[in-house]
Amino acid sequence: MSSRTLAEATTMRVGGEAQRWIDAATREEVAAAYAEALADDHEPLLLLGGGSNTVASSEPFEGTVLRVATRGIRTLPAAPTPHRPAGEEPPVDDSVVLRIEAGEPWDEVVARAVADGLTGIEALSGIPGSTGAAPIQNIGAYGQEIASTLVGIELLEAETLELREVPASELRLGYRDSAIKRGILQGVVLSVDLRLRRSPDGRSQPVAYQQLATALGVELGTRVPLTDVRDSVLALRGSKGMVLSEDPDSVSAGSFFTNPIVSARFASQLPKELPSWSVSPEPQATVLPLDPDTPVPSLERPVPRVKLSAAWLIEHSGISRGFSLPGSRAAISSKHTLALTNRGGATGEEIAELARFVQARVENQFGVHLVPEPVMVGLTL
Repeated sequence: MSSRTLAEATTMRVGGEAQRWIDAATREEVAAAYAEALADDHEPLLLLGGGSNTVASSEPFEGTVLRVATRGIRTLPAAPTPHRPAGEEPPVDDSVVLRIEAGEPWDEVVARAVADGLTGIEALSGIPGSTGAAPIQNIGAYGQEIASTLVGIELLEAETLELREVPASELRLGYRDSAIKRGILQGVVLSVDLRLRRSPDGRSQPVAYQQLATALGVELGTRVPLTDVRDSVLALRGSKGMVLSEDPDSVSAGSFFTNPIVSARFASQLPKELPSWSVSPEPQATVLPLDPDTPVPSLERPVPRVKLSAAWLIEHSGISRGFSLPGSRAAISSKHTLALTNRGGATGEEIAELARFVQARVENQFGVHLVPEPVMVGLTL
C-alpha cells in the first residue's frame, strides 16, 4: 500500500491524492485487496487500470484506489472436435483463443497479435489503457470493436467474491457500453478471452472504415498486410493526438464524448451535411403461425436510429480546435475537437467546466446532449 495521486496514474494527469492506494500485481493480490475494500461499506472504491478513461477531481479521494497490474497472455486449449461420420473431413478451424490478464496494456496485446499473424484487433492499435477495461467500454475504432472477437471474461463478483466465467453474450455489449459499465454486473475483471483468426498470408481482415482505407490507398473490403494496418492506424491516431506521446495534445482521456445516437426522425431535422450512420438492425422476415392457438409474434418495428458525429456538432456549435475558457488550463485539442486536454497544471474541475460548456453549446445549437465517455470521479457534468 502506498500514497499516490490520481494525477500520477491517469493520462489526463488530473486527480487528488488517494486515502489508500493498492497496486495488485497478481490475481491473489487483486482478490485480497478487493475483498478488504468491499468489507468497508462506507469507503469508496475505485478500480483503476491504465488510467486512460478516468477524469478525477483534484480534491483528495477519500477511499481506496485498487490498480490492477496483473500481466500474462496464454493460449487456451482448443475445443474438442465433435464426432463425425467416417470419411467426412472436419471443418478447418483457423481461430485461436487468447486469455489475457486484465493488467496487460491493450496496445501491447495488439502488437503481439499482429506480430503473431492473428487478425481481429489490428484496427484497435494505439488505444491506451488496460485489457481489463476494454470489454467494459467495448472499445472500438476504424471499423473494429472488441465485441467482434470477445469470447468472455473472468469476473470476480462483488456479491459473492467468487470467480465466474462470463460469456460475451451476458455482457450486453453496445456502443461504448456493457452490463458492467451500467452496473448490471458488478465485480473486477481478472482476464479477457479473445478469439482471433490465424492469417497464413499475414493479411488483415477486410478494411471496414473509409478513412483507414484512404490512408492505406485501397478500396473498402481489401485485405492488406497486418503491419500496414497497424502502422496506418497509429499514424492516424497520432495525427489526432490520440496516441500517448510527448505531444501536449495527448494529455487527455481520448475522445471525451461519445457519438450521440438519436432517432432517424430527429436526425432528419438536423443539417444535411452532418455526418451520420444508420445503427438500426436490418429488418427480419417474420413467419406467422397457421395454428390459431399459437401466439402471433409482435410485428412492431424498431425505431430507426442514427449515430451522429460528435466532433462535427462541437465544431459547428462555434467551438474550434484549441479553444479554452478564459484563465483555464483545460483546452480542446488543437488536433481534434473530441478530445479535452490538460495544457499543464489543469484541475479536474477545469476539465469538467470545459466539458459542461461544450455540452451546453451543442445542446443550445442542435438540441443534442453529448454524453461523456470517461469515468468521472468526484466530478459531475
